[in-house]
Amino acid sequence: MAARADSSSFRVGLIQARASADPAENLAKAEERIAEAALGGAQIICLQELFRSEYFCREERAELFDLAEPVPGPTTERLARLARELKVAIVASLFERRAAGLYHNTAAVLNPDGELAGIYRKMHIPEDPLYFEKFYFTPGDLGYRAFDTPFARIGVLVCWDQWYPEAARLTAMEGAEILFYPTAIGWHPKEKEQYGAAQADAWRTIQRGHAIANGVYVAAVNRVGYEGTADSGLEFWGGSFVADPFGVLLAEASRENEEVLVVECDRRRIEDVRRNWPFFRDRRIDSFGGITLRWAGR
Repeated sequence: MAARADSSSFRVGLIQARASADPAENLAKAEERIAEAALGGAQIICLQELFRSEYFCREERAELFDLAEPVPGPTTERLARLARELKVAIVASLFERRAAGLYHNTAAVLNPDGELAGIYRKMHIPEDPLYFEKFYFTPGDLGYRAFDTPFARIGVLVCWDQWYPEAARLTAMEGAEILFYPTAIGWHPKEKEQYGAAQADAWRTIQRGHAIANGVYVAAVNRVGYEGTADSGLEFWGGSFVADPFGVLLAEASRENEEVLVVECDRRRIEDVRRNWPFFRDRRIDSFGGITLRWAGR
């Protein structure tokens, strides 16, 4: 593990945006917003899940595999140039073409020198109405990872991963000081009135729980806007946020608007919380063998 920066704090930028049907337009917008975040002092900047396109997993169409690209590839090359120019680290969620017929939902971490610090491949792949991800993505095979940047050691998980405490715990155990969750989550319009508030609250609550349980910062980066037809679409609920190591919300974006959040994270807060709430000290690791079973040994 490389030594982190000596600074007592680091600043993160979250890019919450709408997506159009034009990947080139989305990439150009992302570059503009990254520059805006850097101008605001952000050092590690995270884009939303699959930022180059609309959330195409709303439907199963083989031609949409054409949206995929290798990693590293054209998009990481462009973002690497921008990272070098702005002297920032960038977390970019991409549709990775690994080989013919083999695709992943992948987050690339680019350092300020333009080098690829590494990739994380989404481990948990959902299959729900309008979230047909199993049609497109092979589950990740790299495990849970943390990446060194000059500013902080970061963990990256992707969207559906955010519901799994095991993923957060294992990534925190890799030394991550902050967990980034590039996300594309929204409401089914017919469900919004009855379930919408509770769904969004559960999403925020469980991630704040990961921050508390692991004594780390958490940054969730969602998209906004309606995508799809009137009868078959998703309204992405935004609400991107940063929580501190005790789950306190430091900043939260709106439900409807494109926004750039820049938030300072004091790493001394990690030390303070873990000293007073020493969950890692008190873990009974000798009793956890059952966690690798599907269901109570049966």
